[in-house]
Amino acid sequence: MSHKATKIGLTSLVLTLAFGGLLYSTLGESAQYYKHVDEVMAQPDAWYGKPLQVHGYAKDIRRKPDSLDYRFEMHTNGKVLLATYTGIVPDTFKNDSEVVLEGRLGPDGFHATGVTAKCPSKYEPQAAGAPGGATN
Repeated sequence: MSHKATKIGLTSLVLTLAFGGLLYSTLGESAQYYKHVDEVMAQPDAWYGKPLQVHGYAKDIRRKPDSLDYRFEMHTNGKVLLATYTGIVPDTFKNDSEVVLEGRLGPDGFHATGVTAKCPSKYEPQAAGAPGGATN
């Protein structure tokens, strides 16, 4: 191999390692898994302590009086995950609402640091003849 080919090969190797290291250090801590409740509850021990976004439906929402502490259940496909959250929740956060929680799973349940409540009914097309719906 010529001297020029060796230099190009070493330069490529150094650049690849540098790029890989930068990518790992940038995404290492901020990377999160996005899972549904049934996926997490299939093997909950595997997810303990990892940053997660969990998708499911909120049920049995309870709020501690005079506080922003919430306890509720998340359901998907018959699996249940107990969750807690302290903070202000979206207006659409109510029983049976579709929710994505951000946080970490522990042996005592999911400790959410963020809540996003989805409201698909706002975005579904309305039936013909319904108020605000399209008519022919």
